[in-house]
Amino acid sequence: MDLIINLFRGGTLHMGQDPNVTAVGGAEVDFGKLYEESLRTVKTGDVVRGWVVQVTREQVTVDIGYKSEGSIPIREFLDRDGQVTVKTGDEIDVYFDSDEGDEGGPVLSRAKAEQLKVWRDIEDAFRNEGTIIGVVTGKVKGGLKVDVGVSAFLPGSHADLRPVRNLDRFLGESMPFAVLKYNRGRGNVVVSRRAVMERERQQLKEETLKVLEEGVIIEGIVKNITDYGAFVDLGGIDGLLHVTDMSWG
Repeated sequence: MDLIINLFRGGTLHMGQDPNVTAVGGAEVDFGKLYEESLRTVKTGDVVRGWVVQVTREQVTVDIGYKSEGSIPIREFLDRDGQVTVKTGDEIDVYFDSDEGDEGGPVLSRAKAEQLKVWRDIEDAFRNEGTIIGVVTGKVKGGLKVDVGVSAFLPGSHADLRPVRNLDRFLGESMPFAVLKYNRGRGNVVVSRRAVMERERQQLKEETLKVLEEGVIIEGIVKNITDYGAFVDLGGIDGLLHVTDMSWG
């Protein structure tokens, strides 16, 4: 109800306009709809949409259409550089922890809402052979540590299509990963860059096979050179360019 009152005070109602709808900050707000949303039942564990109504140095106040507003510590809205990532008027998803905290309002969390979304994305990528974006943050025994919203492990053998001697070159890189396995209860996630590259290579191979026939001219990338010729990637397919066919002399 706080949101409805505040909006009404700052809104502008024009003649001939629906009395339940007014303009706030250039946007129309349906008070009837807001009132209905304010009466909705929210239970612990729900992720709900809310509006940022105030940002201070210590907390962010969010209205979720509940009987009162909730406050979230400002630290949950800081990026890696310590900058606040939201402003008044933003719509955000928050986790409903309980209906009444120490200050009387509902206990909300942005961090928990984001964690739930991360795990849903991980599960979706695993079940549907999709990908998630991660940043390689460090080296660990046997591979690399990847931040995908939660900490994940990238085995060294899954960093590339071919064995990589120096994994340092991946540090700080952002790239898509496939999810090999995960355990939400234990917080374990194992990812693979090689699986993503293999899928892309298979798609390229299928496209190449559609146009590949004797006599066709096709561009390729030299992948390896030997005494008897060069191996060329034609797009998912490796071809051998024999040394006797490289030039006239």
